[in-house]
Amino acid sequence: MKKNIVLFVLFVLPIVAYLFFASGVNSFTTLPVITPKVADFGDWKSLNGKKVSLDKKITVLGFSGSNILENRGNYFNLNEKIYKRYNGFEDLQFVILCPLGTEKEAQKIVDALSPFTDVKNWNFVFASKEEIQKFYDQLHLKGKLNQNLGTSSVYIVDKERNLRGRKDQKEYKEGYDTFHPSELSNEMLDDFKIILYEYRAALKKNHNATKQL
Repeated sequence: MKKNIVLFVLFVLPIVAYLFFASGVNSFTTLPVITPKVADFGDWKSLNGKKVSLDKKITVLGFSGSNILENRGNYFNLNEKIYKRYNGFEDLQFVILCPLGTEKEAQKIVDALSPFTDVKNWNFVFASKEEIQKFYDQLHLKGKLNQNLGTSSVYIVDKERNLRGRKDQKEYKEGYDTFHPSELSNEMLDDFKIILYEYRAALKKNHNATKQL
């Protein structure tokens, strides 16, 4: 009798556990589109002067507002929970839209992150307040920017410029609050893994498994 129990624990239980978790993964292989085909950025300047585009990149998109330094803890949360896990992928970028005039404050954020993070995929992009509001409006989100044209939420935009999230009525989620590390570690990380799974599956199907996502 004891021998049968031992055999069950060693061989049968792991198989049952595998099938359980495998079925869970298969039921979450796509992340719904919240807003399709959002507009690309204008001819806006970034800190390092390079052109930043949403095309052919998985983008974590944020809006800093004019009080960027007051919310610097949010960027450290995002950096620790998401960015440092995945910044080695060449098809991934983190983009924060900032009002013109906040360049020095944004540089201070980058300088604070750089001693312990490779900041090459952090992009702070600057536009007028009117342009930022117009860009946000065309995302057609339920949330709103605050009076400083910022929000603590960040958004996932895929390579085809679709804003992705959860559309279930019981669990609608269009963005992820960087003020709460637990939300980044749970909801956002789960959804981010789904996006990566989609692209990795597509690469394998096309026999193009590279360092790209």
